[in-house]
Amino acid sequence: MTPTEYFECVPKSVDMNIRSELYSTNEFTFAVAVILSAQATDKKVNEVTPALFRAAPSPAAMTALGEDGLKKHIKVLSFFNNKAKSIMGLAARLMDDAGAADADYKFPAKYHDRDALMKLPGIGQKTANVIMNVLWGAPNIGVDTHVFRNAHRYGWVGADANTPEKVEAALIAVIPAKYHGIVNHVMVLHGRYVCRALRPACEKCPVAHICTAACKTV
Repeated sequence: MTPTEYFECVPKSVDMNIRSELYSTNEFTFAVAVILSAQATDKKVNEVTPALFRAAPSPAAMTALGEDGLKKHIKVLSFFNNKAKSIMGLAARLMDDAGAADADYKFPAKYHDRDALMKLPGIGQKTANVIMNVLWGAPNIGVDTHVFRNAHRYGWVGADANTPEKVEAALIAVIPAKYHGIVNHVMVLHGRYVCRALRPACEKCPVAHICTAACKTV
């Protein structure tokens, strides 16, 4: 199964109006949600973020909430101590920019660049890719567990692509550029609900007829 075959078929079975299943209220809270989602499911993150974002919807409000206050909201998530430090660092850095107190916070244009985003606390390459893709439609490929797993499952990347960064580079090389903007969205939802790690639901997969993955069940 080639990437072209996949991206010609699978998007028809995915809700393309949903750019992310993470709950957020503005660009700042989306970035916070992505940071919280590391080593945690979107479902688990979404259990804590509505109350958190009511209390702290902006960098200024997050700073006022404080690290201990933040931890009370996110303590059920893995690595919450480290995540709290990253989020407070992010809020502090954004306090220097206009709109830091706005409930409808938007990142200044200077951050609409991956290298600039990655200089902010808590934002690595994958996080920056997801933020840019979801918020601004940038053709960046965020490699989460679903993208990583299925890129290997479909044989699009080799065994030596053993980090998210290497998988991203390999995918950019093999997937036609016109699909780059939807790669993360389509592969995440398809991997989450159909082409799962265990017991993939091949009986309802739109590419089962051309898939050659070893785990195929039909």
